[in-house]
Amino acid sequence: MTRKLVVVCSLFVALMVFAGLAQAQSPYRVDYFANASLSGAPNATLRLDNDGSAADATLCADIYVFNANEEITECCSILETADDLLTLDVNTNLLSNPANGVAVSSGVIKIVAAATTGGTCPVPTHITTVAGAEIQGWATHIQNNGALTETASQVSNLSSAEESRLAKLCGAVVAADSGNGICNGTGAGN
Repeated sequence: MTRKLVVVCSLFVALMVFAGLAQAQSPYRVDYFANASLSGAPNATLRLDNDGSAADATLCADIYVFNANEEITECCSILETADDLLTLDVNTNLLSNPANGVAVSSGVIKIVAAATTGGTCPVPTHITTVAGAEIQGWATHIQNNGALTETASQVSNLSSAEESRLAKLCGAVVAADSGNGICNGTGAGN
């Protein structure tokens, strides 16, 4: 009896360990930026890589940038082929054209791996995810003490409500028809 209990407990522990190591695929990544566009501060970067996990290896990196008040400031979509490392300058590529014209120094960046539209990546006012598709992300962060750190973008769950909200917010930026709020997705490697 004790032997069976030990075996069952061992199997349970092993299952829990492997369950903790396994990570469900998600098309959604979230990151942050801080101390951006400040005089004398270095520029932060966002690096993106289509890891080729989807059968259709060419994807769009739909990017949504929010300020610290949770307002969308810019959105854009960038073509990402498998194993293409794209490096974006946060100040130049993601913050230089805010929707309301007000400079942003901190906030959140959301990235969705999405399907192309006829081989192109239009402004993401509609999101079509691809089964198994992921775009990995890493960002550098300017800390309050001036130190530069780098972390992987966090995997998150893209709910249908969040997917719809992101598309609608970007659609509102486009509908304003001011030309503001569309980020410049022409980073190095693209």
